[in-house]
Amino acid sequence: MKTALQWLRSLVFIIAMYLAMAVIALLGMPITLVRRDFAFRVVHGYARIVCWLAAALVGLKSEIRGTPPTGDVIIAAKHQSFFDIILIVAAVPRPKFIMKKELRWTPFVGFFAKAIGCVAVDRGKRGAAIRQMVADVKAGQAQPGQLIIFSQGTRVAAGAAKPYKIGTGVLYKETGQTVVPAATNVGVFWKRHGIMRDPGLAVVEFLPPIAPGLEIDVFMAKLEQVVEANSNRLMQEAGFTGLPPAGD
Repeated sequence: MKTALQWLRSLVFIIAMYLAMAVIALLGMPITLVRRDFAFRVVHGYARIVCWLAAALVGLKSEIRGTPPTGDVIIAAKHQSFFDIILIVAAVPRPKFIMKKELRWTPFVGFFAKAIGCVAVDRGKRGAAIRQMVADVKAGQAQPGQLIIFSQGTRVAAGAAKPYKIGTGVLYKETGQTVVPAATNVGVFWKRHGIMRDPGLAVVEFLPPIAPGLEIDVFMAKLEQVVEANSNRLMQEAGFTGLPPAGD
């Protein structure tokens, strides 16, 4: 009975979340067409509403740890569900994402992604995609902000292993920007698929920055180690028991 009630609450939350997206987007679009920077107010407002709805409807509270960056940096984040996107957007002043190109055609999302300076990538072309990504990022550096990239390239379920893609290292080298790693445990409560949202405390933690100047292989090894170790710590803190034994 308890599980069925939580499932129903989760369904109500999902409906409310997408209704809120539609309403806020429709209200914000006309002003954004005139004042592009207004898009950041729209996405921040939406992110905070989703955090409130999650806490109120399904008991999923959220917390930001560490120091959210405010300058022109790359945020290399662990990605487990839509909720870590929401938490990062709520925490930093000018978020812009490396995103898959298909999202450009998603209602509302595509419009505001373009307005805040997101970079669309064709993930199927690998080498060409990386070159285009670097070119697009460099072209957009005149527009300040925090560039968020998910180094594993997609959502990864809590406890699952997936290699880190070299694209983050290429951006680190080619842009010369500081990288701020970000760990999370949101996948413990908000799974990649399905309706159920579990109560608990979802955390995104910004970790000490990695300064420019490392070789790509050294940088990638350091990034993976700090993000995975700290994400595992946060998941264990949340009571998750599905992590592989140390050393595996």
